[in-house]
This record gives sequence, C-alpha cells and structure tokens, in this order.
Amino acid sequence: MYLFDEETAKKRIAQRIAREFSEMSKEKDLFVNLGVGIPTMVADYIDSKRVFLHAENGMLGVGPAACDRECDPLLINAGRIKVTETLGCSYFDSSVSFGMIRGGHVDATVIGAFEVDQKGNVANWIIPNGKMLGVGGAMDLVTGAKKVYIAMQHVSKKGVPKILTKCKLPITGYGKVFTIVTEYALFRFIEQKMHLEEICSEITLEELKGITPAEYVVSDELKYF
Repeated sequence: MYLFDEETAKKRIAQRIAREFSEMSKEKDLFVNLGVGIPTMVADYIDSKRVFLHAENGMLGVGPAACDRECDPLLINAGRIKVTETLGCSYFDSSVSFGMIRGGHVDATVIGAFEVDQKGNVANWIIPNGKMLGVGGAMDLVTGAKKVYIAMQHVSKKGVPKILTKCKLPITGYGKVFTIVTEYALFRFIEQKMHLEEICSEITLEELKGITPAEYVVSDELKYF
C-alpha cells in the first residue's frame, strides 16, 4: 500500500475539505469553524470569499496562516497559530463565540479525531491515562454545528486504524459525524450508514478495507482523487 509522508497526508486532507466548502459556497455564504490540528490548515486553501472561517477564541474572518512579515502576535486561532484576517474580519469574546456555536449559527465544523466509528460516533477529546487537556469546545461544536467534518489521518502513528466498528475511547458526540476525510478516502454518513464516496488513486479498494475495520457501503458513483 502507498504510504504518504505526514506533511503530504495532512495537506491532502486540508485541500479536499477546502474544495468542498468552496463548492458549497456557490449556493450560499458559509460560516465554518476550524478546530485544532489539521483543520486549521484548511484556511490556507480556501479560495472563496463566501466562506467565513470562525475560531472559537473569538474571531470571524480567519485568513491563512501568517508569514513572518505579516505576523501579528495578537491574531491567533484556537490552536494558537498566528493567522491573518480577511476583509471585514470581526472579533468578540468567548461568550459570543460559543453563542454562535450553541445557537446553531455555524454551518459546519472541522475537527480532528482519535477515533470515528461506523455509527458516526466520534472520540476526540481524551485518551484515558494520557495527558488531559480538557474537552475545550469539542462537545459544543459537534452538537451545535449543522454539519461535522472529521479531518484526520487514516491510521495512527503506530499504524492502528482510526475508523472502527465501535469507538473504544470516551465519546465526544453520538451519531454526529457527517463526513470523514483522510488522505486515502472520503466517507459520508447517509441514513445512518457510512458510504465510501471517494478513494485516492494510489491505493485499491482491498487495501483501503484492510485499514478500515468499519463496515461501509461503496458508492455506485465512486470517485478518485
């Protein structure tokens, strides 16, 4: 099976999700929250002015990551990465930011995950006996956002599959996942079933199944990316 290096894998995931939002924004303006990790990279590839990126620390209109010459130490996203601002960018406190999330005003959120299972359950906030950083805004996001996108590498650094028949770690949200994007595939949940809609051209269906214990339906209109 073809193996992507970590940087390439993350870039592929972020680019695919950015393309999705750019397509969706042709129909209407989109308000999208980006979580910590791979999700923050999505901002670097958004090419639509109708996609407004939200950071839970109180920023709407997040732009790409800042380079040295345009770096403002006061402009950071939820992952503490220095970012730029887009035209019309606004700032507010955490209560307003989470009011947007909890009030259902965010069209989509992109978050990372330790595990996702075939029922659309997601575990992304703690590994038992590991370093506990707190749940942050994850539980608010998976319940408040209209659509939940998971951006993660297909297997862990130890090669352990992350898309399972049933999550083993503490659950962040039950049945909340809409789409999973990895470097190898794109899955969507339709009528409580997981559907494989896209697969990367570098691997076969058999190889993908070998690293994906979850049960899923292969779309009749399977695409390659």
